[in-house]
Amino acid sequence: MRVFQPMGEHNYEKVVFCNDSDSGLRAIIAIHDTTLGPALGGIRMLPYATEEEALYDVLRLARGMTYKAAVSGVDLGGGKSVIIGDSRSGKNPALLRAMGRCIDTMAGEYIAGQDIGTNSHDMAVIRGATRHVACVNESAGGAGDPSRTTAYGVSCGIRAVLKTTNGSDSIGGRHIAIQGLGNVGFALARFCHEAGARLTVSEIYEPLAAKAARELDAEVVGADDIYDVECDVFSPNSIGGVINDETLPRLRCRAVVGGANNILAEPRHGDELTRRGITYAPDYLVNSGGLIRCQEEVFGRPTEDFTIYSKVTQIYDRTLQVIQRAEELGIGTAAAADWMAEERIAAAG
Repeated sequence: MRVFQPMGEHNYEKVVFCNDSDSGLRAIIAIHDTTLGPALGGIRMLPYATEEEALYDVLRLARGMTYKAAVSGVDLGGGKSVIIGDSRSGKNPALLRAMGRCIDTMAGEYIAGQDIGTNSHDMAVIRGATRHVACVNESAGGAGDPSRTTAYGVSCGIRAVLKTTNGSDSIGGRHIAIQGLGNVGFALARFCHEAGARLTVSEIYEPLAAKAARELDAEVVGADDIYDVECDVFSPNSIGGVINDETLPRLRCRAVVGGANNILAEPRHGDELTRRGITYAPDYLVNSGGLIRCQEEVFGRPTEDFTIYSKVTQIYDRTLQVIQRAEELGIGTAAAADWMAEERIAAAG
């Protein structure tokens, strides 16, 4: 396994391999950049086919967290960790505590949170072995699941693109197509419904789709049909890579704004959206509401919804700034967001 080549390509600071034979823990922690503060990033638990696959995933995700924190105004750096294993069958308290001990050896350089395969209850277990953890469930004294805050941030991004595409940031009367009704997607759908939007949704888990139809008056379409819906905003909130060579030509929206990570299959797809006159709000900016909430928990500040939402609304202004910078430089919004993130890191450095 060649470790230093991918680390050197984007100047990672540290990669730590964690092993505990008693619990079966096999994990990797990556710190990309701590210029703005200690690195914060979730713990992802997946049954990676190889250790190389896990390494490349954690490196990619850690770098993404650096850019997310920088562009969203968060005073934290970028890091991530992955546990190799099936979260449904291989996760147990002993493994989580072992992960906590590994995190604790980094003396606060890395702060953990939840991600795919982990949750706020797991964070409470990990906190038994280290204080360097966020997103702890509320019953254990933490800020809880950040999904609703993430969804609110995405709704701020939607309002910002509506301002640029329609002249008004009102969601009322607009048609929003939402792909995926997980914790973030359903909360976003509810925010949009309460603001008076017309909703079309897709969700592979039928009970959730039925709930959206019943409670939010949403039209439900098939998983593949969502790309063909004529709407003001297409909002992907499940898996990444959904804007690709096959789906992009089918889009009939004026903007793409979603809570999913890595919505673009490749950076060139962001440029293609621009060429087609579709405004793209970079996902790592508009889905940073959860990170903003975790920052407040890390620094011991109030995490009540009213207080947090007042800070998450900065996503609205920053999205407008990204769109304006893209127009000024004649580049895509994804490149403009990267530019702004790198600009902030350079200034701090």
